[in-house]
Amino acid sequence: MSKGSPGPTPGFLVWRLANKWRVAVDRAVAPLGLTHAQYVVVASLHGMQRTGEQPSQRRLADHTGLEALYVSKLARALESAGLIERTRDPRDPRAVRLALTEQGAAVTGQAIAVVQELLQQLLEPLGGRDAERTRAFTDELRTLLDTPLAPFPPDDTSTQGTSP
Repeated sequence: MSKGSPGPTPGFLVWRLANKWRVAVDRAVAPLGLTHAQYVVVASLHGMQRTGEQPSQRRLADHTGLEALYVSKLARALESAGLIERTRDPRDPRAVRLALTEQGAAVTGQAIAVVQELLQQLLEPLGGRDAERTRAFTDELRTLLDTPLAPFPPDDTSTQGTSP
């Protein structure tokens, strides 16, 4: 930031918070043999399975916001580690269904507990997980996440010289 700048932009702060969270989760779940991205896959899969869903890789990608190709790569690594099973969908041979193994469910349960504690630490300045400020913050994040973003064409000069 330059000395005359009014302060960091919201985009920069979102980027910093996302990186802070990713690094903290990476460190917290590393002893369980997971990365942050792998945690996102197994924790999301856990939540989806609890509602009776056995999602495809595509459905899990849509749910997490990760690229389908990246979810496929993560799923293969998690399968090699014995944490998930990948099976072909009999109704659609192009689709791959995912499910946690028994070992995967155990590791995921441990990881969720660790990350929940980390989340409590993050949200403490707002009053904790159940505080009104946290609920308002969560609502604002949902609003931003629900807003579609379209990239500007390369020749658009209206964005030149701006930062995140």
